Amino acid sequence: MMADEPTVLRKDQLEISLVEEKKLIKEGTIKDDNPLDLSEPFRELCNACRQGDLKVCQEKISEGVNVNARDPYDYTPLILASLCGHYETAQLLLESGALCERDTFQGERCLYNALNDRIRNLLLEYDYSKSTDPLQPLAAHITSLLVRETPVTADIVVTASEQSLHLHKFILAARSPYFLAKLAAAPESATWKLPNTIPPEAFGAAIKYLYLGEAPRDLRSGPGTGFTESETFAGVDRISKYLDIPRLPESILESGDRRRARQRRNDEISKGRDQMDQWFQKNVLGNRIVVETSKVNDVKWNRINPIFADVLLRADELPEEEEEDIASNGAPTEAPKSTIFPCHRAMLLRSEFFHTMFSSTFREAYVKDQLTIIDVDCSPEVLEIILTFLYTERADFPLEIAVDVLFAADMLFIEKLKTKAAVVISTLGSAGMSQAEAAKTRGTTDEDDIDIYSIVKAAWLTRVQRLEEFAARYLAYRLEAHIDTPEFAELIQESASRIKARQETDSIEMLDDIRFYLGERFRLRFDEAGLDEMMEEGEQSDDSEAEEEQDDDTKLAEGVAALEVSKETSDHQSQQPQENGPEIRALDGALVVDEFSEDAMNYEILLEKLDDLLERLNLEA
Repeated sequence: MMADEPTVLRKDQLEISLVEEKKLIKEGTIKDDNPLDLSEPFRELCNACRQGDLKVCQEKISEGVNVNARDPYDYTPLILASLCGHYETAQLLLESGALCERDTFQGERCLYNALNDRIRNLLLEYDYSKSTDPLQPLAAHITSLLVRETPVTADIVVTASEQSLHLHKFILAARSPYFLAKLAAAPESATWKLPNTIPPEAFGAAIKYLYLGEAPRDLRSGPGTGFTESETFAGVDRISKYLDIPRLPESILESGDRRRARQRRNDEISKGRDQMDQWFQKNVLGNRIVVETSKVNDVKWNRINPIFADVLLRADELPEEEEEDIASNGAPTEAPKSTIFPCHRAMLLRSEFFHTMFSSTFREAYVKDQLTIIDVDCSPEVLEIILTFLYTERADFPLEIAVDVLFAADMLFIEKLKTKAAVVISTLGSAGMSQAEAAKTRGTTDEDDIDIYSIVKAAWLTRVQRLEEFAARYLAYRLEAHIDTPEFAELIQESASRIKARQETDSIEMLDDIRFYLGERFRLRFDEAGLDEMMEEGEQSDDSEAEEEQDDDTKLAEGVAALEVSKETSDHQSQQPQENGPEIRALDGALVVDEFSEDAMNYEILLEKLDDLLERLNLEA
């Protein structure tokens, strides 16, 4: 009974937390982070989390399904994934904003119900800063523009009470209806003066709010400002009405409740992101120009313009698109097109590529009377995705162009978008499932046609370890369909050649990863088929505790060894037809007793095939 007390106490604490949480939500003190969702898309997401189907999970997340909602049984997608032991699914949910806070009921419940320590440690890694504030990189960048000295991107100086700040018209217009109206009437304005009755601290707090910064904790005026503390707080209310930003006073109110403060901060950033998104959609995408590529240089944009753009980005139709047009129609129906996007350097700085360009002495770094056109080596569709991410932190794109986005993000040194593309690609085939299993979870007869070899090469070129691991796992779980193909042999050969000054006995990374995941695949199959029971029947060991302490590789090897008798029996029976049930044959055609014996034989056959391949390629590893 004593051994069960911690568990009982833990459950009691969770029940108390739930009661307190529901009470606070009902009072309106805090919002419900996990609202009930009875919609069909959410049900499909929950089912995918139970089954570990990454592809469906990614599809539902891209559709906008709330990853933090709960089903009628109070399960969130993250709880389901962690409870069912799907590590990659839990990782995808966390990277997509799923919450796992230890001071909430659902967060504690998720940790408490995690199937194993690997998943539990993953959940613990995603603390408040990672899991609940996915917009922080966007907010941090916009806030940094207030103090960034180089490259210079500010285009207006706003003054109040002798305090002047170098700001950006497009941010002011996007965030403040006051500035939106004033700058629309006078877009050429380079200076703006606010009433002198506004205290400097109130003015600074308002500007920081517009730039998505955290509210200052101390608004007391410094010596010599001429404003008392009460006058400063009154000034905050006054400037909030003047700039038409009514939530400013509330944003600087202190709250001792961490969760309430976090929710208020998240609400402010989400609102700011939405305002930036609306501005971007209406002004940047709404003013893009599609012209014939031969006439790009005829496009002229004056430095003084209604959307305050200071640079133009150009993307041309890709040659593949032109070739498809020729193939389908016999001849090009029209001249190749280029798309030009009016942009703001301040937001492009989120890319290290553009940051370096605008900090250089090259012509692209200078703002002239006519805006410079910069060519970006990607399709217009991909460039739109990149700009959407830079302006709004949103990165939703279809699987079909994920590899193109990956290459473009790598070229522009946008690491977070590169990671997002890798996540999308790595959900293509539910790497940890066989072809039949992956098809079954999606209700289809065949798995999507995936060019896994192109994905491997893309991973090598862009140095994305996640994709390399995905490809190795994907191949290991479908090795019988690939191991005899020339493409697979070429892949192993290329993997070996990637090692500089490789010695004959050096390992081959891709091959090592495939072997590892092959062992994982059959280890899981042995567990499902009842390895422990089989070993007990074979009288391999009577000590269950010692057996549990064996590592996975040893357990797998002993499991295969335990089946030798079964294999001999199957060889003997291979000459006789089975009377009960369908025949079960291994990869080499041999008749076996059951699926467990089939797995054991297939595992050894695949390992032998890998060794034979190395011998044919004159490689050792």
